[in-house]
Amino acid sequence: MGVNLKDLIPDDAKIVIENMRVLKGKVIAIDAYNALYQFLAAIRQPDGTPLMDSQGRITSHLSGLFYRTINLVEEGLKTVYVFDGKPPELKARELERRRALKEESARKYEAAVEAGDLEAARRYAMMASKLTDEMVKEAKRLLDALGVPWVQAPAEGEAQAAYLAKKGDAYASASQDYDSLLFGSPRLIRNLTISGRRKLPRREEYVEVKPEMIELNTLLLKLSLTLENLIDVGILVGTDYNPEGFEGIGVKKAYQLVKTYGSIEKIPKALLKSSFEVDVLEIKKYFLQPPVTDSYKIEWREPDEKSVFEILVNEHDFSEDRVRNALERFTKAYKENIKGVQTGLGKWFVKPS
Repeated sequence: MGVNLKDLIPDDAKIVIENMRVLKGKVIAIDAYNALYQFLAAIRQPDGTPLMDSQGRITSHLSGLFYRTINLVEEGLKTVYVFDGKPPELKARELERRRALKEESARKYEAAVEAGDLEAARRYAMMASKLTDEMVKEAKRLLDALGVPWVQAPAEGEAQAAYLAKKGDAYASASQDYDSLLFGSPRLIRNLTISGRRKLPRREEYVEVKPEMIELNTLLLKLSLTLENLIDVGILVGTDYNPEGFEGIGVKKAYQLVKTYGSIEKIPKALLKSSFEVDVLEIKKYFLQPPVTDSYKIEWREPDEKSVFEILVNEHDFSEDRVRNALERFTKAYKENIKGVQTGLGKWFVKPS
């Protein structure tokens, strides 16, 4: 779910990235789970069936990770994927909500297939996507084979990605969700892993999706808020830690309440109605002080073509020619955009230029 701040962010606080080369040489910390879910949802057959190998194992996530990473490195980006760890107890209700939604979507998918409604089948199949532990392990193996670094977060991947950006070990975090901003990431890039032509739901129309960057300080200045204020707005609307939000409060009303009273703690209790008991201070503290780790190293290596072929071609039936051609592109991009510009930098940490 993530916090929905879309309608709060003014257009002049966003930077539409028309040409990805403006990010050349920048280290981008990508929310790995968010990206993998996007690949699982988007890379499917017309009836919603995901890509699978000859043994019936889903490979959409590997396809998206492989080809999209290559595209990004060709543009000069230094990608670092950040994986979720153990979810906090605060997130239990949201995880249960997601589980129930996926089960219901799976039932609707079966019914749509039986009815011959391919549009609905694809829609429900996307909603029913599940990222398994095995898929995550495969993704990490593929990144290792490609020589692309990844970081294991102790808890929320977005919090760890934001931490990398705050430390200067990354230029920005990348995710479709806005939570990275609440975790204090100085920059958030959206649409990085899904840019290109996308079909509008239930319509035979396509739109061009372009990456956009939101700078936290610019956003706070435009809204005349502090980071804690922005977190307050998020809690009022609903976060992964209180998914229901507060009754009758959308993002614009939440903004006005925070501007009027100064903080969520000072808003009269009579104005805040929730279906569940919500400890707003605990949620706020989690955004300000999430579990993160310094035990990581960011180091790019030349791709191990043999290992990539073993994973994609031998184990999962990817086209040998397509993988070989893609690897040639990737190796060339690695030498031009990564290997050639690491000399003289720290042994483990590559600072953004």
